[in-house]
Amino acid sequence: MRIGLFLNEPRGDDPIAELRERLAGAAADGFASAWISNIFGLDALTALTAAGGDAPGLELGTSVVPTYPRHPAALAQQALTANAALGGRLTLGIGLSHKIVIENMYGYSYDKPARHMSEYLSVLLPLVRDGEVSFQGETLKADVRLSTPGRGLQVLIAALAPRMLHLAGAVADGTVLWMTGPKTVVEHVAPAVTAAAREAGRPAPRIVCALPVCVTDDPAAARARAEEVFSVYGQLPSYRAMLDKEGAGGPGDVAVVGDEDSVHAQIRQLAEAGVTDFIASEYSGRERTRQFLKGLVQ
Repeated sequence: MRIGLFLNEPRGDDPIAELRERLAGAAADGFASAWISNIFGLDALTALTAAGGDAPGLELGTSVVPTYPRHPAALAQQALTANAALGGRLTLGIGLSHKIVIENMYGYSYDKPARHMSEYLSVLLPLVRDGEVSFQGETLKADVRLSTPGRGLQVLIAALAPRMLHLAGAVADGTVLWMTGPKTVVEHVAPAVTAAAREAGRPAPRIVCALPVCVTDDPAAARARAEEVFSVYGQLPSYRAMLDKEGAGGPGDVAVVGDEDSVHAQIRQLAEAGVTDFIASEYSGRERTRQFLKGLVQ
């Protein structure tokens, strides 16, 4: 199992310079990948393109770019350009976002989100793989040919519901998860996405799992802190469903916390559950946590 980092968005006076420093540090420390979100701050693809040049060998991922605000052909062109600039190190993670964001903030309909993602991938994937597409769906259409370099990048989707997991395995390159614990991975995610890939004759899918991590001698306090920092995810319906499958009361219950031996055991459990890439979101006790994680990858 590969180990990477989920980087919090820089908020200083020069966020791109700060991100560049963090990415270079992740590469120097031996991590396989680094991922950033795309919410209401930096545009993830632009930021990674601007800041990722000094992080040789480091896979750079988006977790995740919302689909509704961008036509898939426009996103394909942007992602291919970024991948070319980064020397083929980009992995494009995309997702539906949430009804409260898409309808209340952007003003788009969130009706039939799985259909939307299916049609979105029907345009996006041919363009990033082959450079051309002709598609007419119920909500999207495209007749586009791109000459953009950078083809071959992997596309992962944030998939939690059964139809989304099927798409992740059958047509995309896998899934990227957040707030999803080992019980849910082994019982729900891994079987569904792996079976879909096998039935479609696709390669084994990636299961990228990001979770909060804190190495500490006070796990109760660390879980309480995670509950505070990540409280919103316990309220959003898609994440709430995954927490319920795990039997978790809230985000603190799926955080990977404890001393070095305990955290190591929890990470091994994720690998045994079928996770191909574990992405650590350091949120407290960062120095001790980073030293431990470096020891795992070096």
